[in-house]
Amino acid sequence: MAIPLTDVRAQYAPLLDELKDRIAEVLDSGRFILGPEVKAFEEEAARFLGAGDAVGVANGTDALVIVLDALGVGPGDEVICPSFTFYATAESIARRGATTVFADIDPATLNLDPADVAAKVTERTKAILPVHLFGRPFDPTPLPDGVTIVEDAAQAFGAKVGDRRVGSLAAAATFSFYPTKNLFGLGDGGLVTTAEPELADRIRLLRFHGSRDKQTFDAVGYNSRLDELQAAALRIFLRHLDEWNDGRRAAAARYAELGLGEVCELPVDEPGHVYHMYVVRTAERERLTAALDQAGIGWAAYYTTPLHLQPALADLGYAQGSLPETERAARETLALPIWPAISREQQERVVECLRAASTVKAA
Repeated sequence: MAIPLTDVRAQYAPLLDELKDRIAEVLDSGRFILGPEVKAFEEEAARFLGAGDAVGVANGTDALVIVLDALGVGPGDEVICPSFTFYATAESIARRGATTVFADIDPATLNLDPADVAAKVTERTKAILPVHLFGRPFDPTPLPDGVTIVEDAAQAFGAKVGDRRVGSLAAAATFSFYPTKNLFGLGDGGLVTTAEPELADRIRLLRFHGSRDKQTFDAVGYNSRLDELQAAALRIFLRHLDEWNDGRRAAAARYAELGLGEVCELPVDEPGHVYHMYVVRTAERERLTAALDQAGIGWAAYYTTPLHLQPALADLGYAQGSLPETERAARETLALPIWPAISREQQERVVECLRAASTVKAA
């Protein structure tokens, strides 16, 4: 039987009756936009994350664009971010007319290298946009003082740095509820968190056409609202998130226990990692993925063309070799099947397939 890269249905299947009941309640209410479910979810998410406020928006990309807008990022400004991430991170900066400045990554964590960030800061740097990649939390403490930090936490709902949740570590943070995320919706959805009341108020204004009452428009805003149906589902899923993330962590530990480290480099664990994806490194990616395909086992190679080499961003002037660790990660990383309820037997099949295909021998 095939093994998928991830199995979202396995997570929500036990909750299907509750989901149907909650969706029926929303349908009966006739409220679909910015109603009580959204308000309740925003409050519950803010408490869960330890954030001062949370504002629901239509998707994770809008969350990035709107928070940068609310912070006044625009033409003439620079925003530093990684190149080894999804396109939306840099796309949001370009949408604001600012200049994206790429910094290299730490090869051990695949997150931003603070030393390279510090080297890229100029008088035009308006913000730094670190990504908590693949569910691994990034500690912003070593980043330069005096520059606004916005966490791109799309892949890391529930992750922690020490006792603090991702989403409460900086001036603001953004989340995506795309259906493969740790906390997922039944479609698109996004969230912005911040401890600054004025910033939260500005984000609420911008998400609804720059208006508070549909009559007076104080800003050129967006039509970007988390809907009631998504919020209703998210409220149910949020109650199970810690349990699901514990399941992901257990699956990650099991890969190590099963000897996967004999054939590839495993991600270094840390207590707050929530394993949105389980990403290993190997110099044999082509050989291993061919074997996985033949065995019917899902896999993915993310960001194989990093953002600084993407055609849409060519005018930024980055050449091959500009970010060596980013480019090496693009060649070597490989995501393997993981979800909270993946079975030991399924993981054994993955490891056995890779061991049989690899030319690497255990030391």
